[in-house]
Amino acid sequence: MATIRVHTIPNAKIDKVAGWRGDVIKIKLRAPAVEGKANRALIKFLAAQLRVPARTIVLVRGQKLRQKLIRVEGLDAQTIRERLSADV
Repeated sequence: MATIRVHTIPNAKIDKVAGWRGDVIKIKLRAPAVEGKANRALIKFLAAQLRVPARTIVLVRGQKLRQKLIRVEGLDAQTIRERLSADV
């Protein structure tokens, strides 16, 4: 299990990893930040990028903020960073 800090950018043109700033990853999402749509899109996007089931990804903190803390079950921090950095 590992946690990652994420800065989300809703209403983007495409879903993509926008890069790392220190230990925070920036992720652009097409979904708007309305009624939890961006949070659901973030979990779905991370599940696809990390190649894990969506149920293993938990939004720990930041439900209504752009800064979020995400817990991923079954992967270590190094593996998460490698899989998310592959597209950057």
